[in-house]
Amino acid sequence: MGTYLLAVGIVLIVLLGWVAVQQIARLFAAKHPELGPYTEKVGCGGGCGCGCGGKTCSTSDADDD
Repeated sequence: MGTYLLAVGIVLIVLLGWVAVQQIARLFAAKHPELGPYTEKVGCGGGCGCGCGGKTCSTSDADDD
């Protein structure tokens, strides 16, 4: 039971760390607009996920930006 709680705690800490890093990146981008806009990468295919095999995809979500 202790190992389970430790694993759950580690997962939560990693997720909170991820959110903190994203927030820091957004704040940095807001303070330094000369470096360009802050863009978050979505999946490994730039918006279409890992299943597109490196091809460009034209989904409505990727084209709205």
